[in-house]
Amino acid sequence: MREIVLDAARLSRREEAQSYLKEAMELPDYYGRNLDALHDVLGEMGDTRIIFRNTWAFDEKYGYPKRVLNVMRDSAEENPGIVIELLENE
Repeated sequence: MREIVLDAARLSRREEAQSYLKEAMELPDYYGRNLDALHDVLGEMGDTRIIFRNTWAFDEKYGYPKRVLNVMRDSAEENPGIVIELLENE
């Protein structure tokens, strides 16, 4: 199983977050750098464990980090090969 560790604190600004996700997750060049595209590429992934650290960034109810997490959780429901884990706040 592939393992990806993401820093939730780096997801606060949309454009920076999308660049970070593309690099950290090694997303394909055709990745559209938006949440719909993230959902699409997660649906195509094989067995992957995505681990988030600095989960305090998810505390804001509607902030961009929370939106990214929600997309990943929705994708994991549709793709049983995706596992999402949250580490305790650091």
